[in-house]
Amino acid sequence: MFNSDSGESELVETWQRFVQGLLGVLALLGAGVMAHYYAPPETAGLEQQVHQLTRQVADMERDQSFSAATVDNARESVAYIYGIYHVSGRPQSFRARVAGTGFVVAPGLLATNRHVAEPWFGDREVAVELRQGGLPVLEKLEAYFPGSPVPVRLETAAVSEHGDLAVLRLEPTAFTRKLRPLTLSQTLPQVGESVSVLAYPMGVTGMVAKSPALVYERLSLHPDNDDTAGELAALSLIRPSATFGHIGDVSGDKLIYDAPTARGGSGGPVLNLRGEVVGINSAYIDGFSGGTLGITAAELRPLLEIAKHVALETAVVVH
Repeated sequence: MFNSDSGESELVETWQRFVQGLLGVLALLGAGVMAHYYAPPETAGLEQQVHQLTRQVADMERDQSFSAATVDNARESVAYIYGIYHVSGRPQSFRARVAGTGFVVAPGLLATNRHVAEPWFGDREVAVELRQGGLPVLEKLEAYFPGSPVPVRLETAAVSEHGDLAVLRLEPTAFTRKLRPLTLSQTLPQVGESVSVLAYPMGVTGMVAKSPALVYERLSLHPDNDDTAGELAALSLIRPSATFGHIGDVSGDKLIYDAPTARGGSGGPVLNLRGEVVGINSAYIDGFSGGTLGITAAELRPLLEIAKHVALETAVVVH
């Protein structure tokens, strides 16, 4: 027999449990909203840091792929420079080789360091010979470009009076007329900005080391000279290496960055993510991975104008 009192009691209990459950859910939702808007500073700061790190990782991945494309577009304009010089007029005069890097900065013109164009610049031992009456004689200075089986002769167009910069004139050939100049940046790079350096670290030795196995076996015991460079050029193995890093500091006309380099890398272009030259690689601090030094592209501009003016005057005289 149905008991109405008992049914009503169960209905009331069920309704009470439903209301209690609903209130519990609403309380949890309210706590979540309060936690979101009134989170402790530590939690809010941690969330911000996580979001910031996520963005930085995404930016680094995007920058890395963009730099690769930028480097590939610039490689053909970066040359390996090889030269021989001696000091004459003194009993202890000597003969030496020089290896470096240069890049096309204008039609017919190549930018590099002065100590590559004039290997005796900054050499204390040679300076003693020069003070005693010795004369520096540049016997040979040539540029090997990717894609060319033969070297290009170089002549001095302009050198910085005090800085380590020089602009060289390329021998005019059908090949050199097709070379694309790299663009100089209009602005200074910022600390933390991504950069890449294109150069020939360790010169011929470095290029032989990264050549195919059969070529390496044949050339690894050869001397670091123009004959070996010629063989590499004939095999289309003249190609600059790329290193990547970030600007650590900008101090006057100097750039400091952590893209590694080595002997032979002097004169290479320091590129930003747009493929513009922000500096010229010049030296490194031995034993300090973040101590690669370059000269800002702004310092190259006046020297380039002098070289263009000299080239124009020469053309006028010839005609």
